[in-house]
Amino acid sequence: MEGKETRPDQLTEREKEILERLSAGLTDQEIAAELFLSLNTVKWYNRQIYSKLGVSNRTQAISSANNSARSIAEQHIRFCSSPDGVRIAYTTTGKGPPLVRAATWLTHLEFDWHSPIWRHWITQLSRYHKYVRYDERGCGLSDWDVDDFSLDAWVRDLETVVDTLGLDRFPLLGHSQGAAVAIQYAVQHPERVSHLILLGSLTCGLLKGRLTPKKLEIADTLIKLMEIGWGRDNLPFRQVFTAMFVPEATSEQMRWFDDLQRASTSPENAIKFEQTFHLIDVTDLARKVNVPTLVLHARQDSLIPFKKGHELATLIPGAHFVPLEGKNHILLEDEPAWPKFVAALRSFLSDDG
Repeated sequence: MEGKETRPDQLTEREKEILERLSAGLTDQEIAAELFLSLNTVKWYNRQIYSKLGVSNRTQAISSANNSARSIAEQHIRFCSSPDGVRIAYTTTGKGPPLVRAATWLTHLEFDWHSPIWRHWITQLSRYHKYVRYDERGCGLSDWDVDDFSLDAWVRDLETVVDTLGLDRFPLLGHSQGAAVAIQYAVQHPERVSHLILLGSLTCGLLKGRLTPKKLEIADTLIKLMEIGWGRDNLPFRQVFTAMFVPEATSEQMRWFDDLQRASTSPENAIKFEQTFHLIDVTDLARKVNVPTLVLHARQDSLIPFKKGHELATLIPGAHFVPLEGKNHILLEDEPAWPKFVAALRSFLSDDG
């Protein structure tokens, strides 16, 4: 087995699927059941993987995959300008076919590079793809001094990044509020989106649809909390938002999430984001999606109820829905939902649709 040059990203799609599941800790029997293969076929693929990677067992194959993921070159952050002159920071990591993530708030390209909240996302999604991510206007390294926080503006920013990179066709990932951006982009540019992946998302915000006194009270309370404590050293405030986004976080992850609030945006912009989220409604657009779509949602998502993800999946023609076990809205590396999300993503993208 000496002298092998194959890297994990050069394996066949089926071999990548199996190696991904090996890395997630699945047994050969579990892999066979999940991929509808015989046990002997899985073992045959294991031998192929070992041979190509120049290793002799499962542990070494997993180590090779992890080393490849960790060897992502230092990111190079660049900037482009949206049609209204707002400067958008973007970056790419990894090699291979592109995978684009529609931006959300609570990101910072440089801060996330080292953060236990987002680092595993970058590592895993860059493993087999040229992973494209950017900071939303008003957030991270993009311009903070902006007036337009509308869904249309967010979509134009995505268009600008994609056009700047010269991408013709690519899978598009939308997480949380980024799902609305991804849905509108996919409807407007179906020829460019090969696959649509939506995680922890919904069709409409708190103040759309049937208004109730309780909804208005919740919206007002969230805005007031932001006015009082966003980005400040305020433990009760931090606990409220941590409990919403990552209730099962470790103390270290909570600290990073607290710092992320400070680094990612200002209290004024946080309020503008929240106000826009409450008024988003892509219900009609979801019915017009005409690309292969995968919808995933944690059953106990503490920010967006599970039923909202299921409702979204029922609106999109032919969408495939995958429930995840967990409470975190931002999936953390050490929870069972994370490897299931990665495996489902890999399997979905290996399908030509």
